Amino acid sequence: MTAPIDSFRQPLDPSQTLPIYRQLYERIKDAIARGALRPGERVPPVRGLAGELGVARGTVELAYQLLTSEGYLQARGPAGTVVSPQLAGRTSPAPPVALDPATVERSLPGVIAHGPAIRPLQLGLPALDAFPRALWSRLCARRLRQQGAATLAYPEPCGYGPLREAVAGYLGVSRGIVCDPAQVFICAGYQGALDLISRTLLEPGQGFWHEDPGYPRGRELLRRAGGVPVAVAVDDDGLRVEDGIARAPDARFALVTPSQQSPTGVALSLPRRLALLDWAAGANAWVIEDDYDSEYRYAGFPLPALKSLDRAGRVLYTGTFSKVLYPALRLGYLVVPPALVESFVRSQQVFASGCAELLQATLCDFMQEGHFARHLKRTRTLYAQRRQWLRSALETRLGEHLRFAETPGGLNLIGAVDGDDLAIAARAHADGLGLQALNAWCMEARREPALVMSFTNVVDQPMAARLAERVAQAMEVGTL
Repeated sequence: MTAPIDSFRQPLDPSQTLPIYRQLYERIKDAIARGALRPGERVPPVRGLAGELGVARGTVELAYQLLTSEGYLQARGPAGTVVSPQLAGRTSPAPPVALDPATVERSLPGVIAHGPAIRPLQLGLPALDAFPRALWSRLCARRLRQQGAATLAYPEPCGYGPLREAVAGYLGVSRGIVCDPAQVFICAGYQGALDLISRTLLEPGQGFWHEDPGYPRGRELLRRAGGVPVAVAVDDDGLRVEDGIARAPDARFALVTPSQQSPTGVALSLPRRLALLDWAAGANAWVIEDDYDSEYRYAGFPLPALKSLDRAGRVLYTGTFSKVLYPALRLGYLVVPPALVESFVRSQQVFASGCAELLQATLCDFMQEGHFARHLKRTRTLYAQRRQWLRSALETRLGEHLRFAETPGGLNLIGAVDGDDLAIAARAHADGLGLQALNAWCMEARREPALVMSFTNVVDQPMAARLAERVAQAMEVGTL
């Protein structure tokens, strides 16, 4: 029996970061798991399904090949392709427990962009429409054509050598960080860098300072690795270093965002930068500098990295290409002091980076041929415009009900509100918006209620106006 083609007719979404063939793969795999496709049942022919979905035959063939290699499908030659009979009794799992989306949101406070779904005003996303996909595809295709036998072997565990050189050169020019390429480790995004740090330097039970409010995923990753988070308050000058020393003078790490504090956007003042470095040197501790979006500053010049002031070799500097290029790339980097290179090399040789060398090589070409610098320049101008569009629309619609902080850079706006920011964010999420409540990022202290929202994917003024109206509805503000 052939599965009815109607079950596959829902259009695939080419705007998603997930490739078309992978979307089809996930759709069929889910249908098998739910029992909608039963063992022994024939799936639609490649030609017919491709025609129905309006995609190339090769796209369907690739999805079928992947499902076959994983044992979900079985090819039977002229008889077609069927759901593997060996799955009998293993499909139709117990109905999932019903979850209240609002409860899930509260249990994961401050979680930003995750998965292919895109919500308006969602944090953690660059302008996906501005990424030069055609250029990137050409560079990637060129690398594929150039592949020889050596490129099919195991990749370099610490990262593609030429990319490490390109990153070291870029940091020297743009962030004032003087480092050898051997100090640069390519990681699977910021989380990959934290994972490598924790595997190399963190012992269970050791404390680490964390900004309050601060990025929840970083805190949670180190906590799950065995670290004990110590909340350290943030004010207009950034992390209150004296509070950290009072609360946990013997902490192993300080996890900080000194250039643009996440999520408040304030910069760590020079006196506190020096105090933080002095503490780390005296306590034999390490400072993890998360320089996540310092490339984007709309007033004045980018601040120098904390790492550029480090004379004692106590700063572990992390950066990511997720906020500059696109998150699905999953490439970031970690710069370690010279004295730690050998220890980190041993860790990478054991655990590896999990980064595809094809993407690393493509990124290397993108940087070395000048495309990276041009993309940064273009998006800085674009973001300044989109930032103004959203802010103006919100100020016009909400007036004094939403009072913006004056932050010089970053990819987010933050505005103080009257009332409960957590409740406002919950209503916004129910309406499909991706903004966040500032207090969802706090560990201990309650902050003045505020909303944090991204402007990067606000493509024009009419869209900004529509979003402002939806934010007003979530805030329950009538027409002014």
